Amino acid sequence: MDAGEGGLLLNTLSSVQVRRWLSPFIFTCSIYFLVWLPEDQPSWLSALIKCLPVLCLAVFLGAAASGGSYTRLLQVALLCSALGDVFLIWPETFLYGMAAFSVAHLLYLVAFGLSPLRPGLLLLTTPALVVFCGLLLLHVEQDMVLPVVGYTLVLSAMLWRGLARGGGAGWGAALFALSDGVLAWDIFVQSVSNARLLTMATYYAAQALIALSALRSAAGLKTN
Repeated sequence: MDAGEGGLLLNTLSSVQVRRWLSPFIFTCSIYFLVWLPEDQPSWLSALIKCLPVLCLAVFLGAAASGGSYTRLLQVALLCSALGDVFLIWPETFLYGMAAFSVAHLLYLVAFGLSPLRPGLLLLTTPALVVFCGLLLLHVEQDMVLPVVGYTLVLSAMLWRGLARGGGAGWGAALFALSDGVLAWDIFVQSVSNARLLTMATYYAAQALIALSALRSAAGLKTN
């Protein structure tokens, strides 16, 4: 077997392993959408079913990705996201959910890094997010203004760095912003048709793409 065949075999085995370790995530996502727990009946069972896919991604990173600061930051961000999922089940803990996701975004931001800087991306993302945030502020209660503005700033920074990094991180960051946008509009402005489906489908896809970016990062390190 020559080096090319060996590399092909290694890639095939790696692909099989990735699919195997991703299967719990896919299974728990299916359970969430099939069970489709009513939004007006929050419970610990619904919280568990909601956060299980994200917890599975954290386990996936520990099993399929090489250990490193990037992987560890993503894992902690996923755990913070799972905590945020639990808090968002109950309306009275909504702010705690925003705080948990803010920490997750900051961890993603640190993981994505500042190289390449690509400041031009800010010219694309910032105006849209400023306009969207401004529209939200016309409808939110006074005590929610600062949390909404703060969260938008953190999300904007994460989106910028994710897009600058590119690949799964970029697509994941974009889908995360889309998911949060649909959720915020549905909560603060007006009801969105199939809001839960849109929010959770883009959210789970975003988390999966960001998690998979750890494999690309590890491959790049090995190549170098």
